Amino acid sequence: MPRYALRIEYHGAPFAGWQRQAGQVSVQETVEKALRRLEPDLAGIAAAGRTDAGVHATGQVAHCDLSRDWDPFRLSEALNYHLKPAPVAVLAAARVADDFHARFSAVERRYLFRLVARRAPLTHDRQLAWRVLRPLDLEAMRAAAAHLIGTHDFTTFRSTICQARSPVKTLDEITITEHVLTQGREYRFVLRARSFLHNQVRSIVGTLERVGAGAWTADDVRAALEARDRAACGPVCPPDGLYLTDVRYPTDPFGDGAETAGR
Repeated sequence: MPRYALRIEYHGAPFAGWQRQAGQVSVQETVEKALRRLEPDLAGIAAAGRTDAGVHATGQVAHCDLSRDWDPFRLSEALNYHLKPAPVAVLAAARVADDFHARFSAVERRYLFRLVARRAPLTHDRQLAWRVLRPLDLEAMRAAAAHLIGTHDFTTFRSTICQARSPVKTLDEITITEHVLTQGREYRFVLRARSFLHNQVRSIVGTLERVGAGAWTADDVRAALEARDRAACGPVCPPDGLYLTDVRYPTDPFGDGAETAGR
């Protein structure tokens, strides 16, 4: 059975997360329903990141095994037709090797978190960014984030229901930038690692926001990391501003030379 990789974009607000859950609407179930309009005997799909309820994606990757030898362009077009009106889109489809796995073949994942500081409620960015009332101290947040780069035991920054075997992860990058808006300021947090723990990004951003607000110091973040205690974490920020933006592989399944559509 030919295997296909799909690059998927979605607005996470209407969903209970990526993963299929009984009695709730998930992104996985929505995509599988569209696929079964084309291939009724589809076994299921697997994704690179099991995003939580309300979390968005601009670069999720999933794979599926199909009985027909689909042209990638026709596959992506047919899926987008059957996905309507759900806020989910297949940006690209590609034929991949039988041993390609969207989750286990990935060597890097990249997340973006958008935080907007302004007094007025968000309208156009409602459910797409986290709003706080006052501007944050950018340099203080960068100094605190520096303590988290590298390989650490991230017990403090993972959910108590995290199923990962080990709390040790290597965080390759935290970049924080500030952008002046017509009303307020936007802070963008980019985090990059091979893999992340459950709630790790939201725990880190929520803690760094406390630093930017002046309630914590960079040394407080270092002490929280070293505590290896979930109770030492700052507040977990809401899912609204979190996006899975990119998943990378040893060979790009959607790159030049691939049998692909939607590049």
